[in-house]
Amino acid sequence: MRVRFPILVALAAATVFTMTMPTTHGDEGMWLFNNPPRKQLKEKYGFEPTDVWLEHVQKSSVRFNSGGSGSFVSPNGLVMTNHHVGADDLQKLSTKEKDYLKDGFQAKTNAEEIKCKALELNVLQSMKDVTAEVNAAVPADATPADGFKARQKKIAEIEKANADEATGKRADVVTLYAGGAYHLYIYKKYTDIRLVFAPEKAIAFFGGDPDNFEYPRFDLDMCFFRVYENDKPIVCEHYLKWSANGSKENELIFVSGHPGRTNRQNTMAELEYLRDTGYPYLLQRLNRLEVLMGSWVARSESNRQKGEDDLFGIQNSRKARIGGLQGLLDPKIMARKQAEEDRLKKFIADAGDSTMGDAAKAFDTIAKAEKKRAEIFKEAAILEGGGGFNSSYYGMARTIVRATEEKTKPAGERFREFSDAKLPSLEFGLFSDEPHYDDFEILKLSDSLTFLATTYGANNEMVKAVLAGKSPRERAFDLISGTKLKDVAERKKLYEGGKAAVDASTDPMILLAKLVDPHARKVRKISETEVDEPKRQAYTALAKARFAMDGTNTFPDATFTLRLSYGTVKGFKEDGKDVPAFTTFDGLYARSKEQDNKYPFELPKRWNDKKSALDPKTPFNFVATADIIGGNSGSPVVNKEGEVVGLIFDGNIQSLILDFIFDQEISRAVSVDSRAMIESLRKVYDANWLADELTGKK
Repeated sequence: MRVRFPILVALAAATVFTMTMPTTHGDEGMWLFNNPPRKQLKEKYGFEPTDVWLEHVQKSSVRFNSGGSGSFVSPNGLVMTNHHVGADDLQKLSTKEKDYLKDGFQAKTNAEEIKCKALELNVLQSMKDVTAEVNAAVPADATPADGFKARQKKIAEIEKANADEATGKRADVVTLYAGGAYHLYIYKKYTDIRLVFAPEKAIAFFGGDPDNFEYPRFDLDMCFFRVYENDKPIVCEHYLKWSANGSKENELIFVSGHPGRTNRQNTMAELEYLRDTGYPYLLQRLNRLEVLMGSWVARSESNRQKGEDDLFGIQNSRKARIGGLQGLLDPKIMARKQAEEDRLKKFIADAGDSTMGDAAKAFDTIAKAEKKRAEIFKEAAILEGGGGFNSSYYGMARTIVRATEEKTKPAGERFREFSDAKLPSLEFGLFSDEPHYDDFEILKLSDSLTFLATTYGANNEMVKAVLAGKSPRERAFDLISGTKLKDVAERKKLYEGGKAAVDASTDPMILLAKLVDPHARKVRKISETEVDEPKRQAYTALAKARFAMDGTNTFPDATFTLRLSYGTVKGFKEDGKDVPAFTTFDGLYARSKEQDNKYPFELPKRWNDKKSALDPKTPFNFVATADIIGGNSGSPVVNKEGEVVGLIFDGNIQSLILDFIFDQEISRAVSVDSRAMIESLRKVYDANWLADELTGKK
């Protein structure tokens, strides 16, 4: 979808579990690279990807730790992604004098490329099925709590044995099919990432929030980075070459990216929780934050520069969740989901308890877990999800406080984020020198403390202890102005000093984290042992039943891991009218003119100055039937030859139900056309050097 995998979903206190898919519909599928849709592609399109093709596309694909996707597009470590995926980095690198998010950036030499802060890229190297090894570690009669510990211990052992920080080798055990399978993913990790090129936000996000999730679109939503090692650009064996001709109507295309999460095989009990509790709560928070930040950002140019990217993420998440809720409230969609569940229940019942006993009980187990989830969701969102303590400094403080306890435990008993394999990435973020702004932090923390107090009540003992006799605004000011965690050296001293250093600290943010953490840990334990683990075991049983019913040639729900989707370039009908697959440059200028060239349809000056140089019929954006979701932003769109023909940046408004159900009739993935990128680089930005690198002329 337009934007990175939305982190704000955590506010819903929802750990999402998924399972295998039933018979697929049309071009449905976010397929594993080690289980691609060979049969479907061969039968429908006469094309079967080879192992060499799959490996090349896989190793050309990149995951951003900020929640988006990308790809290598030159042998010199050049990475292509969306402007909105890179927006956080553009904002961090900006200064009072140079606003790269607003005005764009261009480095004509390697020496001019700017090193990013706290940006980590991961490239998937290999996958291995470790299901048997993980499952064997959990005794058959284990309680949910004991099963959770045993599984986490084994996963931590596998990850530690396969990671190597010295060589940038990252190891993640990925849960697929909700516990029906566990795969070991080995990544090559890069942390020296430098900004190369970005257009102005006005053209990257032309149309702004009014046009977000709409089509036709006219966005040059692209951004380029370069990966370095040992202070030199890396040499890529695998990178995607540029198509000379772009794409055409009805052509088969592929999307290689990292979809964040889907809920297509949630049971009805889970969907009803999201419909009645999770989504309404999340929308309440998003609406509140949008009003708060929107007013603040509009007050000054300085505020805009500090908070613009956060506001955009909130607006996007709000619109996406509204679309998802509309799907959950659609009787036709819920009837289809009920029919799918009834089909599985019938198969399980017909098979008999001797082979399907655990599966037969699974629906009741999940329903019970959802009731518990509904009981604790506000506490989980406020205390563990951070909804009551919305501040970067509080996040740092809690990480430091928790590290004093978690790092002393055996690896398998720690919180997942403190496992040996994940510690390097955690520390990389904690010790980043990325900028934070006191006035913005006070705004966010003041609002979240107000939310905390109004949720629990002003007379609640924890609330009184947190506010310490002050108003939320006064308390936020004292905490932000008084903390020394703004200093990277101070954070390192406390983190490396362990329990003794943290116990001796008088830093107000550290003291707050110590006060709140016992409450947060309590609700996290309930969530892990009474919600997550029972559901995981139940879904494992249901996954086995689905394997028996539909076979194994299926794909799991999205887990922010690399997937391959496919489809065709194709328009759609909306309100009885045909919507063409492609937009063009002349459509961009017409759209701006009909809106009087006013924000957010105002074109950057250079786009008006260079209008006559452009070919007005150049394809700008296009739509395709490929199956995507949030997290796919920045994914390359390639043809059968593995050549770049586009760049995913959005879905249309009709695609917002894809969290729960696939519909190929009108749901569409929206991309920047490869021809528009080259045309604009050469004729608007005078960036022939970059266009030559992309097209192989350099």
